[in-house]
Amino acid sequence: MPEAPVSARQLPSYIRDHRKRLRERFTIGGAAAMPDYELLELLLFRAIPRRDVKPLARALLDQFGDLNRVLAAPPARLATVEGIGPAVIAELKIVEAVAHRMARARVMRRHVISSWDAVLDYCHTTMSHRDTEQFRVLYLDTKNTLIADEEQARGTVDHVPVYPREVAKRALELNASALILVHNHPSGDPSPSESDIRMTERVQDACATLGITLHDHLIVGKSREMSFRSEGYL
Repeated sequence: MPEAPVSARQLPSYIRDHRKRLRERFTIGGAAAMPDYELLELLLFRAIPRRDVKPLARALLDQFGDLNRVLAAPPARLATVEGIGPAVIAELKIVEAVAHRMARARVMRRHVISSWDAVLDYCHTTMSHRDTEQFRVLYLDTKNTLIADEEQARGTVDHVPVYPREVAKRALELNASALILVHNHPSGDPSPSESDIRMTERVQDACATLGITLHDHLIVGKSREMSFRSEGYL
């Protein structure tokens, strides 16, 4: 059962004072002044109003590694951490969704080449901490402006099914003239597998027959990405 709302005056003084100090530090110094566990505490305050949430924040980071992985963790895995209930999961997933929307807003309807750093940031924000593979396609118009970003498929920890004809067909439906493939490697290593290379070749062939350009294929790892174009695969 969710806890009933509680006023600040009803909180034990040590919890009230601690929360006040954290909020003041954030207000003055911003996120840069706070470690991950304290930012996570700030997120947990609303969902758990009556308890000291520092131990829970540390337990989440011990389980998942860093703040990004906590936010990206599937609800079922979050629920395995003692003390995590529906209210906490909802708060974390809301913050994750907001982060994704903000990153996406920086790239949609923008010229991809001049916004390349923002594109990479968006890909890392949405994909680098997933524990299963996801395949996305960024569709571009004749001016290389990003007109659509769509998830095509999800898979397992080391495989995602991709259908080149469907990718090319969707490009026609959107009146796109070029596209960029993006998928993640949950292992953290963005090096392409043989199946990644073969799949990219099939997508390129399917697009070429329709006059659509495959600009790049990005593989997103935990801390870096690999570009097929930069590495000479395209």
